Amino acid sequence: MSDVKDITGRDIDFAKWYTDVVTKAQLVDYSSVKGSMIICPYGYAIWENMQKVLDKMFKETGHENVQMPMFIPESLFNIEKEHVEGFAPEVAWVTYGGKEKLDERICVRPTSEVLFCDYYKKIIKSYRDLPKLYNQWCTIVRWEKTTRPFLRSREILWQEGHTMHATAMEAQEETLRMLHIYEDFQRKYLGIPVIVGKKTEKEKFSGAIATYSLEAMMYDGVALQNGTSHYFGDGFAKAFGITYLDKNNKLVTPFQTSWGVTTRMIGSLIMVHGDDRGLVLPPNIAPIKAVIIPIGDSEDVKKATVDIVEQLKLKNISYKVDDSNKTPGFKFAEAEVKGYPVRIEIGPRDLENSEITVVRRDTLEKIKYNINNVVEELENLFMNIQNNMYDKALKRRDSMIYEAETYQEFTEIANSKPGFIKTNWCGDEVCENKIKDDFSMKSRCLIEDEKVGDKCVCCGKKANYRLYFGRQY
Repeated sequence: MSDVKDITGRDIDFAKWYTDVVTKAQLVDYSSVKGSMIICPYGYAIWENMQKVLDKMFKETGHENVQMPMFIPESLFNIEKEHVEGFAPEVAWVTYGGKEKLDERICVRPTSEVLFCDYYKKIIKSYRDLPKLYNQWCTIVRWEKTTRPFLRSREILWQEGHTMHATAMEAQEETLRMLHIYEDFQRKYLGIPVIVGKKTEKEKFSGAIATYSLEAMMYDGVALQNGTSHYFGDGFAKAFGITYLDKNNKLVTPFQTSWGVTTRMIGSLIMVHGDDRGLVLPPNIAPIKAVIIPIGDSEDVKKATVDIVEQLKLKNISYKVDDSNKTPGFKFAEAEVKGYPVRIEIGPRDLENSEITVVRRDTLEKIKYNINNVVEELENLFMNIQNNMYDKALKRRDSMIYEAETYQEFTEIANSKPGFIKTNWCGDEVCENKIKDDFSMKSRCLIEDEKVGDKCVCCGKKANYRLYFGRQY
């Protein structure tokens, strides 16, 4: 474990800072397979907590978990043409099985729409079979050219929901319902103030009628798409020949959705909340909420440590006792790198006054608590830390959102300030592409609750939309 002094400052080199944090906090390690990462136990524990919360949310809304194959025959993958064209550059293909060349190439799953459609064709026969609300937790492969731990890797842990509905309205409602479940999760558990909205035609998912995304802003003002929810209409169902008998005994086509989030959310946790000392985890998602550091080995310190542990167990608060032979200073630095929400220091001097010291990771503030009620105080403190982290992230995000009415204003902001730019747009992809080419900024999502201005920021013609632009990871 390296000293906190070895972490590059965020404002010196943000990319290097990020790499330092993910490795020194022991979240990931690099594998011998280019572009693929080893998720270490601590990093995986964060993902398990995300899984646990989201899985509960999914099941509470009627979804069931399934497991689809990881291989897709080329003929099956090619059924939905637009979908294939969108994924073609990132697809990994298997051409040999053992020593024999395969008669047909097999795609290693980049996403599972076609697999679900192939299955739904078999099991959906009547209106009584709908809705089908399925989700799977799995690994996908996308052959990214440029990779970075959690943000972009070739092998990705994620969940993907795929649902079928009797009507377009039901499917559209499902698309938005899952979008808002993601939003609720990211705000309440990850402490991340996401912007939620519809993607433009250019940026929507291949094969979708509409794509909605959750756009998070990192500390450096760059966007990270933290999840998506898609409405497919009946396009995939028609391509795969999925039909069922409705209540009038008429053969009709169902309507479909798809939605997913990935381990990319761990990257957003790091880049939204982390600081120059390392990781800072919100209590609601942290695998270890409190680290206990005994100072010295006196009997009083040992007894107090045991007492605190018993109290934490009763309250079901996750904890770790660092009783290693490292110096207290090293232990403190290590706890800060790991981002544990609170550090409990139990030393002989404090115990003389029946006190212990609690250090909150989000502010590094030291608080003295009476040893007899410290655990009760922690529950309120965790809530305070969670809220403070969200508020701090929201304040920083909002301070880096700018408005531009003219292309000159857009140019000045894009060339001098990190963050998002809100502006007016005609809806023409030509203008969207020009902004991307001039500033390396993509449209993030449309803004539906603000009045649209008169003129498009790019061409000066009538504006039809408000939207965010931003650079992305």
